[in-house]
Amino acid sequence: MKKELDLTKGSVPRVLLQFAIPYLLANVLQALYGGADLFVVGQFDDAASVAGVAIGSQVMQTVTGIILGLTTGITVLIGIATGARDHRQLASIIGSSIWLFVIVGAVLTLLMTLFHYPITLLMRTPAEAMADTKHYMFICSLGIPFIIGYNVVCGILRGLGDSRTPLYFVALACVINITFDFLLVGGFHMRAMGAALATVASQGISFLFALWYLHRRGFSFAFTRRDVRLDGRLSRRVFTLGAPIALQDALVNVSFLIITVIANRMGVVASASLGVVEKIIVFAMLPPVAISSAVAAMTAQNYGARLVDRMDRCLRAGISMALVFGVSVCVYSQFLPHTLTGIFTRDPAVVAMGAEYLHGYSIDCIMVSFVFCINAYFSGQGNSWFPMLHSLIATFLFRIPLSWIFSRIDPTSLFWMGIAPPLATMVSLLVCLWYMYRKRASR
Repeated sequence: MKKELDLTKGSVPRVLLQFAIPYLLANVLQALYGGADLFVVGQFDDAASVAGVAIGSQVMQTVTGIILGLTTGITVLIGIATGARDHRQLASIIGSSIWLFVIVGAVLTLLMTLFHYPITLLMRTPAEAMADTKHYMFICSLGIPFIIGYNVVCGILRGLGDSRTPLYFVALACVINITFDFLLVGGFHMRAMGAALATVASQGISFLFALWYLHRRGFSFAFTRRDVRLDGRLSRRVFTLGAPIALQDALVNVSFLIITVIANRMGVVASASLGVVEKIIVFAMLPPVAISSAVAAMTAQNYGARLVDRMDRCLRAGISMALVFGVSVCVYSQFLPHTLTGIFTRDPAVVAMGAEYLHGYSIDCIMVSFVFCINAYFSGQGNSWFPMLHSLIATFLFRIPLSWIFSRIDPTSLFWMGIAPPLATMVSLLVCLWYMYRKRASR
């Protein structure tokens, strides 16, 4: 059965949903194996170990955001070439991307393994969580080549219209990670170190499986070893599209790290509480992220085929679908936040403080339903600079300053800090609406 979808044909909502569902399931599983570390450590260890995994995973999430942003350039370029039916260009993009990301992987791995300890200090990690944080970050840094390899393969497949196969790769990683988490953390009591080893093992096996699959499957167009070469022009195009998204994700994640530093100053309970809620928000954001990723891929193929009206209908359908999930999460979090924060820890103080933070933060799930899809709409057309610029404005001029100001209102609570994210995203939304109005007026 053919796994690639032609995103330029058929009912827009149906095709978008058909492409987004495997993407969503893959993201859910990926978040599960990421959240499994925190969950298992929370069941068997103390708040210091939970904080260590929470802080370490925040840093690694920043690195992963850079990787995802850069590989988005592959997806968009492949999507545009697929829509234009340019098979020679497709082979060149894939071959050049392989070499490009071998270099990126080597650089990132070297930097993170060398500087994991200074980063731990920079995070103002509580003394009780210092050892766990260092162990988690160092071991996970060694797995960066696997993260890059997996995302390059998935970026290629999704650009071609196949969002189903990556689901199998991440499902394998999820099963392996959860199994190893319980074995190493619960059985051998290795704390954060065990959680990190489980994560790296699952990533490595998943990548090797993805590589084997791609080798056995091949492509529907001619692709040979001669295509695997570093093309300067194509590499620049990948970076031109991917770098703004990578920079945006990296700086937004840096803002999360800065906010984590603010919470760390409030003590180990606040640090653990913020880490727990961030994991919850990762899950809550999965539907709009998956839908917006589908919007980007679908927009790219239709942009390559010059189907402008279909691109616009794709954006409207994506926002409508994302809102269904965003509103549901927000409403639930207003009434039963303790049932969510209690998933990751048994510490009553962490559960209570995390619930306060979630009250305000969950409103952001509604705001991002608009912003994520609009960003994807422009990125799919090769315009990744605008999403980056407005996101940086909202993050560094509003989100971080507001978080710091609100943290000083009541140092014993995270409630006011939870209001900062939706306020910052509202700024992004207003800028997006203004930009779209100007673009449509100039047509």
